[in-house]
Amino acid sequence: MKDFPILDKKDTRSGFGKGLYEAALKNPNIVALCADLTGSVKMDEFAKAFPDRFYQMGIAEANMIGVAAGLATAGKIPFTGTFANFSTARVFDQIRQAVAYSNKNVKICASHAGITLGEDGATHQTLEDIGMMKMLPGMTVVVPCDYEQTRLATLAVAEYEGPVYLRFGRPKQVVFTTAAQDFVIGKAQLLDVGRDISIFATGIMVWEAIQACKKLEEMGIDAEIINIHTIKPLDNHAILNSVKKTGCVVTAEEHQINGGLCDSISQLLCREYPVPVEAVAIFDQWGQSGTPDELMKLYNLTSDAIVNAAVKAIQRK
Repeated sequence: MKDFPILDKKDTRSGFGKGLYEAALKNPNIVALCADLTGSVKMDEFAKAFPDRFYQMGIAEANMIGVAAGLATAGKIPFTGTFANFSTARVFDQIRQAVAYSNKNVKICASHAGITLGEDGATHQTLEDIGMMKMLPGMTVVVPCDYEQTRLATLAVAEYEGPVYLRFGRPKQVVFTTAAQDFVIGKAQLLDVGRDISIFATGIMVWEAIQACKKLEEMGIDAEIINIHTIKPLDNHAILNSVKKTGCVVTAEEHQINGGLCDSISQLLCREYPVPVEAVAIFDQWGQSGTPDELMKLYNLTSDAIVNAAVKAIQRK
């Protein structure tokens, strides 16, 4: 398989902060709104550079979404920032009514997603957000895999017309992509070609999929790895091309199995090309307090879990 050297270790929220700053340098219509978490969601560089384009909304997330919708109506490109839980569950009604229904050009940027939020526990960890957002008609859902891809995704989101949900996280993660990569919303990223099984991963699980691919290679299994950084719109063409070659699938995500990546891919395959599918995800459970590494192991969001799922899928061919 291809070699994916570790280039650095950075948190994806910092990739968002850098991308937002760079996008704002190019486009004076970009504004940012934050719900009292400027440092946590890495909006501080933007706030310092563009104080007249930054709005500190306080702990009033619903109002923040409403203000963002109003700014979009006036021709601005608003980026909202807070934790993923507060970006979705707390303000779902406002997003549905004020943003999605009227197709406002609002960018909902959600940090501290998934169980890797860690010690803050179940009330702050969000494992349902992808499902909530992708169910809204017209909403685009983007989940990049590392710091560099999050930076590029933020730049792409700034140029994209329409509502977007951009998901990223708190802890430092391996950086293995580069600034030279192409990032196109809705276009899956083929990381490695294989013939025996297709592994579709999103977010931080992409690195786990790469590690799994190495272990599978030692077992004589040739895996194809595809990074689904855009869950909606889904790259149906790339998925079907891969599956028609390999005949079986593993999906990997830091999200509930209900409503997430596995749900989207399984729906596509049920309609177009039914094959065995195994999932690495959270199976109808709440999160809990612990370090990110402890929780990833506890909920089986690991490369070993992907390997085991791959073996099961291949046996079901």
